[in-house]
Amino acid sequence: MIELIFLDVDGCLTDGKIIYTSSADEIKEFNVKDGAAIEAWLKLGKKVAIITGRSSKCVELRAKDLKIDLLFQGIKDKLSCAKELLERLNLSFENTACIGDYYNDKSLLEAVKLSFKPADALANLKTKYTLENKGGQAAVAEMIEHIIRYNDMQEEWDKLWR
Repeated sequence: MIELIFLDVDGCLTDGKIIYTSSADEIKEFNVKDGAAIEAWLKLGKKVAIITGRSSKCVELRAKDLKIDLLFQGIKDKLSCAKELLERLNLSFENTACIGDYYNDKSLLEAVKLSFKPADALANLKTKYTLENKGGQAAVAEMIEHIIRYNDMQEEWDKLWR
């Protein structure tokens, strides 16, 4: 049973673009479908952890908006961060899934039970599933729907949307 999903941000929750305004504000675009699926996943009593290599106020705001309290930014070694978190939560990699899109996600993707990448991820990145959606275009929502089926939770999931 998957209890925790690890999310990368740039290229998964977003399309990977980083836009700066002339006043040096950073802009990222997030998909509302990903947000709705994450909120529903959390309502089922499951967990979400964002582990990202960059640090961004935009990501902090999005995590807060979605009530994701497991946020790790500026992480160079995502696997070590995940191991520490799993120890703290008394979970194992057998209870986890991850979405990633680039080389810096490779070790974590190899460690989890279910690994996913968006359609536009690095082509030679090995994962169990390549999603139909691109990063920032509801790839995370698609991943969560796969996990719902894997966990045999379709009935509980459907009830959330009535």
